[in-house]
Amino acid sequence: MDLHQHLRLMADYHVWALDRLYQPIDTLDDSDYFRDCGQFFGSIHGTLNHLLLVEHLWQARLRHEVFPAAGLDQQLEPDRDRLKQRLREFALGWRPFVDGMSAAQLAGDLAYRSMQGDAFKLPFASLVLHVFNHATHHRGQASIGLVQMGRTAPVMDLPYFLNDLPPEQLHGG
Repeated sequence: MDLHQHLRLMADYHVWALDRLYQPIDTLDDSDYFRDCGQFFGSIHGTLNHLLLVEHLWQARLRHEVFPAAGLDQQLEPDRDRLKQRLREFALGWRPFVDGMSAAQLAGDLAYRSMQGDAFKLPFASLVLHVFNHATHHRGQASIGLVQMGRTAPVMDLPYFLNDLPPEQLHGG
């Protein structure tokens, strides 16, 4: 499997894992969903809102654009149903984005600025992988919030996703 195939696979996994995470989240009442669980961004909603914000930030950077954000805890979507819809739409958008990447783009670097204005130049493909890794981190935090509420966290490990794929897709097809 080459890097481009791996990124396609990770884009598909990203959607699958988000859908898995939302199965138990959708059963929460608002008091639990919005309750401060002591996570980086407070509640499960705060964590998922942060995930949406960072996906916007990175996709803009990867497109050589700027997504204006006041902070990593900026509320993008206060409505829980709309947040779910926006997260899923954004997750679904990564596959066409990855499909459109050229080999030269994947092999190159990305120059961008942090939210504080610091300049960076890092490997483009590594930053795309970072988006998926970052989402995994925060899906894990949301899972801990579920467990703290006495709920069962969903299984979202990559091998389970791979086991769900048809054999011809296992190598990024």
